[in-house]
Amino acid sequence: MPKTALELQIQTLPDSPGVYQYYDKEGKILYVGKAKNLKKRVASYFNKIHDTAKTNVLVKKIVTIKHIVVPTETDALLLENNLIKTLQPRYNINLKDDKSYPWICIKKEPFSRIFSTRRMVKDGSEYFGPYTSFKTVNTILDLIKELYPLRTCNFDLSDSNIESGKFKVCLEYHIGNCKGPCEGYESLEEYQKQVNAIREILKGNFKESLKDFKKLMMDLAQQMQFEEAQKIKEKIEVLENYQSRSTIVNPKITNIDVFSIVSDESAAYVNFLQISHGSIIRSHTLEIKKKLAETDEELLELAIVELRERFQLLSKEVIVPFAVDLGENIKVTVPQLGDKKQILDLSVRNAKFYRIEQLKQLQIVDPDRHTNRIMAQMQKDLRLPVEPRHIECFDNSNIQGTNPVSACVVFKDGKPSKKDYRHFNIKTVEGPNDFASMEEVVYRRYKRLLDEEQPLPQLIIIDGGKGQLSSALKSIDDLGLRGKISIIGIAKRLEELFYPGDSVPLYLDKKSETLKVIQQLRNEAHRFGITHHRDKRSKSALNSSIESIPGIGEKTMLMLIQHFKSVKRLKLATEKEISDVVGVSKAKKITDFYKTTTP
Repeated sequence: MPKTALELQIQTLPDSPGVYQYYDKEGKILYVGKAKNLKKRVASYFNKIHDTAKTNVLVKKIVTIKHIVVPTETDALLLENNLIKTLQPRYNINLKDDKSYPWICIKKEPFSRIFSTRRMVKDGSEYFGPYTSFKTVNTILDLIKELYPLRTCNFDLSDSNIESGKFKVCLEYHIGNCKGPCEGYESLEEYQKQVNAIREILKGNFKESLKDFKKLMMDLAQQMQFEEAQKIKEKIEVLENYQSRSTIVNPKITNIDVFSIVSDESAAYVNFLQISHGSIIRSHTLEIKKKLAETDEELLELAIVELRERFQLLSKEVIVPFAVDLGENIKVTVPQLGDKKQILDLSVRNAKFYRIEQLKQLQIVDPDRHTNRIMAQMQKDLRLPVEPRHIECFDNSNIQGTNPVSACVVFKDGKPSKKDYRHFNIKTVEGPNDFASMEEVVYRRYKRLLDEEQPLPQLIIIDGGKGQLSSALKSIDDLGLRGKISIIGIAKRLEELFYPGDSVPLYLDKKSETLKVIQQLRNEAHRFGITHHRDKRSKSALNSSIESIPGIGEKTMLMLIQHFKSVKRLKLATEKEISDVVGVSKAKKITDFYKTTTP
């Protein structure tokens, strides 16, 4: 039964922290939620009947699921908070004061007050945050108060009020926590210098303020006020360790659009994050099908113009991974470090996840199209004359020259075809000679396919470097198959691909799907070969041990091998257990033999 669009969306969600958004058939937002694991959390809505009728109604209305991946759960918490306030989904609770996160406000007024708040009032004041802990907010405010004596009153300190002597200094002035701007004892210019320094602390620039802290600490120490100096030292350590910024919300990043691009052979995926008032308010990924060999620069420029028009974006600055031409009126920023680079990296992650989801959905809905894409990609990457629909990979296994074997694994359409796997016991080579062993098994494999008129592979992969490749080529030449089958060797460590007659190896992109298929082939050949080698070695040891027991023939030996599997188990078995298999007389011979030979 074909999967619905909603089931596909759920099945291909990432196992990462993030925020999910549910939409109805009309495209209206229903619900915003956060998750430690997006896939598990979203799937939990659809795989059971919920206790509350409201939740069941919500689930029935969901038609589309969108999501934004973030680095940590804390970031998901903050982003969820921002999106609920911005989008106000029908099924989310209204975020009252007790559900909001604290901010630090620099009030827009003469002799600005600085205080914590849960409410943002759009009166031109500056807000920094939100912070996930009031403890952090209080620590910062305590530090600020310790270093910069600011007023705590809510008087209107206009020039006329101060000059008329309307206010009198309070206790805060007398104990040294305020310099008395209400009576004109401190100028507005000097006060604002302190506010500017505090603004830098809140933005994460602690350098100058830390100098002042350290100076204060040293002054206290010189005045023999060691307890006070120690308190300042502890606060300096808290401030140095504290991260005042978040990848989700940052006061430096205001009204900026972020664009990133991830592309492959057939398509490009452009992610867009809209930042407003220091918060992500929208994430959207656009898929662009390639028609010609368009560059990422060309595609990103087209996508930015399209997205700005579609969402009516008016920001004057965009953050992008590389320089693009967007005209004179838009500032283009290509960050290398800092907060803007972090937000760009987040956009790239969202684009990558979107691409992976689309490919997974394609694989489920249209596996043939997915296979065709992989095959076309491998043909191009490996420079093959035809698509490698049938690939065979060879691997030799021997330990200290004993029981040499070889394995041949077969992939068809990029997937293992286990019924076609073959083991080879080396017949013509004495001792550990990988080159001669490879020559033998390649010859035997393709001589048989030719004799039985079986289809030949389009690609042979030899697990080994130039030596093993040369040995395999001898057999290919002897069979007259040179030019009819492509053959390459893969080195064990460096992922180097060797081609006949070319001394310079080919290096594939470590993230390419072609290399992943080749690595899967090699690992499968190695596993298949080692398993056979262990079985053969174990049986060989058992055979040689049993054959040396007087009065025990080949038939008895086979019965014991089939029943006990190993010499160790046979040695530990009781006479009664052995007699149940081969009779009392032979059982006594075996137990007597092991009693005399075991120390």
